[in-house]
Amino acid sequence: MPPYEPILLKNMLQPGYTGSLADYERTGGYQALRKTLGKIAPADVTAMVVKSGLRGRGGAGFPTGIKWGFLPKDYQGPRYLCCNADESEPGTFKDRQLIERDPHQVIEGILLACYAIGAETAYIYIRGEFALGAAILERALAEARAAGYVGRNILGAGVTIDIWVHRGAGAYICGEETALLESLEGKRGLPRVKPPFPATHGLYGKPTVVNNVETLANLPHIVNRGAEWFASIGSPPKSTGTRIFCVSGHVRRPGNYEVPMGITFRELIFEHAGGMRSDKALKAFIPGGASAPFLTPEHLDVKMDFESVAQAGSMLGSGGVTVMEEGTSMVWAALRLMEFFYHESCGKCTPCREGSSWLVQTMRRILAKRGRREDLETLTDLCQNIAGRTVCAFGDAEVAPILSTLKYWRHEYEELIREAESLGLAGIPELVMPAAARHEPHKFEV
Repeated sequence: MPPYEPILLKNMLQPGYTGSLADYERTGGYQALRKTLGKIAPADVTAMVVKSGLRGRGGAGFPTGIKWGFLPKDYQGPRYLCCNADESEPGTFKDRQLIERDPHQVIEGILLACYAIGAETAYIYIRGEFALGAAILERALAEARAAGYVGRNILGAGVTIDIWVHRGAGAYICGEETALLESLEGKRGLPRVKPPFPATHGLYGKPTVVNNVETLANLPHIVNRGAEWFASIGSPPKSTGTRIFCVSGHVRRPGNYEVPMGITFRELIFEHAGGMRSDKALKAFIPGGASAPFLTPEHLDVKMDFESVAQAGSMLGSGGVTVMEEGTSMVWAALRLMEFFYHESCGKCTPCREGSSWLVQTMRRILAKRGRREDLETLTDLCQNIAGRTVCAFGDAEVAPILSTLKYWRHEYEELIREAESLGLAGIPELVMPAAARHEPHKFEV
């Protein structure tokens, strides 16, 4: 891989960097805001982001500048920006680091986005468990207000932008943008039926943009160094810039790695993360958080850009790469993720609410060596009746672990069912199963 320069993690890699306002200003912080407010037209800032090719880093990968362009041009009332800091995808922990280690980078990105879309109020919706991150953001905002970067008449440019931190209550579904808006409004976090879309009917029914933390943190660098610079990094023209990937599981050096988009999974896992933690070979990996379908060692040379991963049958999603070694039970791994989705289902849609329960029950029965051959058809039918039939993408996400493990490791399901048949336990309810026959599944050691 050719040499590259970290963008978002660069400051925090410097010895002694604390993330304070003084430290951030010493690295050139808030210079993008100074050169933008009152000097570059908001529409030109949006055009710059479109030209850069920046795409959302939260999961969907939608082009950021184009998303801003959906807001109505002639609307005279208030409009809002919401920073989605509800990082709740299993295997993902990059936004948390950006917030805790370099909060002013995120705040400057929010200010630039607000200026571009004409919003005077922004909310940072942060996951409730991120108590430290919320406190750090509040301190950073107090510093920024005192320095004249947030509030009324910012830098004497006649621009008003207020930013407020709102802590959620720990619901995974509130990472979905419309559920986030419902929660911000004080209601239960349930996804909305679309259309209408947030661009026209968002927070409090007003035009709203929802962007992820990492997405917004890129904006000061795009303004400072130019759209062409950003567009030249990564895998142009559709996957530009760097991306922070969270690597966890059976690797020597788990952590966050900022790399140009378009490197291969092999490079990320074996060069940056140090390879497998033991002498066991790689068996599987999740390329983009728990909602992304599993991939196999045959996919190691797939490029880590939106199109290549989609062509391989998965997605980059939130950037959480979870690595599993030989010896890991893929049935167990799929069940663990399914249990998470079952717990986090908001219950709004019947296929998701009821189907997730049936999926968990069936998976548990198979793993306990009391499954039946028809259970595999049941799993497939349930997944097909959930995917694409829910208000939000949660239904598609929860079936991804099961469908992908059935695709690549079906023999592991079949082996468990054959054992159940040989023991005479196929279809027997767990409560009446002899204690001696109970199966303790292989533990996914971390």
